[in-house]
Amino acid sequence: MLQKKKKSKKQNSTLLYVDVKNKSIERALSEFKKRVKNSNLLKELRDREFYTKPSVIKRKKRKLRLQKVKSLHSN
Repeated sequence: MLQKKKKSKKQNSTLLYVDVKNKSIERALSEFKKRVKNSNLLKELRDREFYTKPSVIKRKKRKLRLQKVKSLHSN
């Protein structure tokens, strides 16, 4: 019998790195900062700092959704 393979969710690799070329540490550092900002890594770390109950997460999402709808109707 053939067994079906389970699809596993791959985590995004959170390992960010920058190659330093021509001994330009300042440029590599600014590139690293840009990558961290664009990857939303800091946002995720802040979100995971404390446990939030699923009900609180749902409430926040609902509140944001209602705010977006309200702002669209006001325009």
